[in-house]
Amino acid sequence: MNVSDAMTPRSELVTVELPGSRDDALEYLQDREFSSVPVVKPGDDGEEYRGLISRESLIEQPDEDQLALLMDEVPTVTRDAAIEELAALMVEEGARRVPVVDGELEGIVTITDVIRAIATGDVDTDAEVGALATRDVNTTFAGAPLVVAMRELYYAGVPYAVALDEEGEPAGMLTEVDVLDVAEIVEDEEQTGNSFADQDDDWMWEGIKGVGSRSMTVRNVELPEGTVAEFMTEDLVTVSEGKSAQDAAQLMITDDIEQIPLVSGGDLVGIVRDMDLLEALYE
Repeated sequence: MNVSDAMTPRSELVTVELPGSRDDALEYLQDREFSSVPVVKPGDDGEEYRGLISRESLIEQPDEDQLALLMDEVPTVTRDAAIEELAALMVEEGARRVPVVDGELEGIVTITDVIRAIATGDVDTDAEVGALATRDVNTTFAGAPLVVAMRELYYAGVPYAVALDEEGEPAGMLTEVDVLDVAEIVEDEEQTGNSFADQDDDWMWEGIKGVGSRSMTVRNVELPEGTVAEFMTEDLVTVSEGKSAQDAAQLMITDDIEQIPLVSGGDLVGIVRDMDLLEALYE
């Protein structure tokens, strides 16, 4: 199976054009639930592919408005590359979506496309998820404020957190998609300097030492008040260690999820990410 068999062709792609603003990309990533959108620059000789805008870059750079400064540098692939070659590239580069470029943008292939190929058996693997799972699991407290959990995702460098209840048992899953769905970019006047975190706030971050006072216009990600429990997915899909990579891939496609908690005897022992399943194709 080649990239051309799995990719979304250029004729079906939604793109944003340079010059442009973050709002152009945010519209597609929120309203159409895309994970990324390609950026092109029109010219006399046709359009030129310039990069990708991902949901992660919008969350992580709330102050930046220019598309050119929000673009991710990602590898590209040609349409005749094998899916196994693409899987190795995605894992090596940590790329969840790869533009298909041969002189011009011909399409895009995503990690979901590869997972779908595993789920349908279009690529062969007999690996079990127990050998592929990541054993370090990112967690958060279901009672934590959503804004705190968002920062936890950012610092952990992963797109999810398994939410634990007061007994330390899994209660749900919070993902960066959940955060983006309710995030709003707001513009406001903010005083800088002489600003301290509330010392009586149980969820405060470290206070900031005052260094004078001035006002500036800032853009921030504004999240609604509420706890993780109010925005997480409560119905957890789980998988046991003896299940196959194909079984896990089928669950990911059916339930439209990117990671599945790995359980053994009712205990949380790992996480099976879509990126983990890709390793089954070339190792």
